[in-house]
Amino acid sequence: MSDFLAGLGIEVKSGYRPENLEPRPDLVIVGNVIRRNNPEALALAEAGIPYLSMPQALSHFFLTEKTCLVVCGTHGKTTTSSLLATMLHYAGEEPGFMIGGIVQAFKQNFNVSAGRYFVIEGDEYDTAFFDKGPKFLHYQPDIAIITSIEFDHADIYNDLEAVKTSFRKLVRIMPASGRIIANIDDEIVREIVAEASCEVIGYGLSDQAQWSFADLKVDHAKTTFIVTRNGAIFSEFASPMPGHHNAMNTLAVTAAMDEIGISPQACRESLARFPGVRRRQEVRGVRNGITVIDDFAHHPTAVKETLSALRAAYSKNRLVAVFEPRTNSSRRNIFQTDYREVFDKADEIIIKTPIPLDNIPQEQMLSSRRLADDLIKRNKKAASFDSTETIIDYLKKTAANGDVLVIMSNGGFDDIHNRLLATL
Repeated sequence: MSDFLAGLGIEVKSGYRPENLEPRPDLVIVGNVIRRNNPEALALAEAGIPYLSMPQALSHFFLTEKTCLVVCGTHGKTTTSSLLATMLHYAGEEPGFMIGGIVQAFKQNFNVSAGRYFVIEGDEYDTAFFDKGPKFLHYQPDIAIITSIEFDHADIYNDLEAVKTSFRKLVRIMPASGRIIANIDDEIVREIVAEASCEVIGYGLSDQAQWSFADLKVDHAKTTFIVTRNGAIFSEFASPMPGHHNAMNTLAVTAAMDEIGISPQACRESLARFPGVRRRQEVRGVRNGITVIDDFAHHPTAVKETLSALRAAYSKNRLVAVFEPRTNSSRRNIFQTDYREVFDKADEIIIKTPIPLDNIPQEQMLSSRRLADDLIKRNKKAASFDSTETIIDYLKKTAANGDVLVIMSNGGFDDIHNRLLATL
């Protein structure tokens, strides 16, 4: 993102200081990582400058008189919202959007347009230090997609019930004329949307789903499947994204596009042109027959789905998973047991020791060494490493022609992708 901002000519001031508010701005947008005792936040309050949270600003400046399509859920938000925005664009609409990842078709994560639709990635994370509610409550959804609901964000949610409460609030703000497109295969999603006063359109493989798919075939070049609506064939699709979870994301998007009147042919043709999302199963390069893939996966379910998709796409290759636990949740031991069973599709697993969290005792942190030992007990080849440098050195010695190395982290991982490609 720092490179992206620099490319737009936007100056980034390093650090937080009262002087950053000089000359006096007309409005300050306060990000949700800012705490109330942040020196710039304290200076902001002292100066009496008007301020808004990012979701408030997005709603106020960009969503008025738009039909808002909000993509929510624990997993798949960025891919699904990117897919929806891109497919609407290729279908002849001019959607505005704000998404938490760089959309390859646009080479940016936002678009401002005169079109009637606005696509938003609806994050359940909190809004700001002065508004602890989820961001998606600000986004005025006319159509909401809910992909999944699981426990995550352990730094702000105490348990799964707290997460469910946030999604219940989303369901309650839906207008009677709105529609919820829900992954009906997800038990918790079914529970939450049962409370909706608007129409609920289910997608998935269960008998309750209006939208489903069949004949899924995957290789590293494309994924093909047939989409059905109420049991009848809607269209045959070819997607550049591998995996069951991406077929599910496509189902959700197709249902949304059908609701606003986009034809099956336009859906099919626009999907075929989708170039993907940066950091979602993104091939960063191939050196000496070794493929390096970048993926944002960090939650156990996301790790499992990503590896399953890549195993199907590269069925004849050795698959090496390189995992950096970096989020507030993944660095804690709450998923210590869950992680043991999500790497089964990989031939080798490399885990980086997580950076300690402030104010979290060591005994509450994820142990990468224990995880590696547990994986070895499951007859997996696994090891933990304390630094990125030792991981790169190990892979330089052991990676071979035909290997697929998937780097999984929600952060930059010390630029491991470029450094690894250079080393290979």
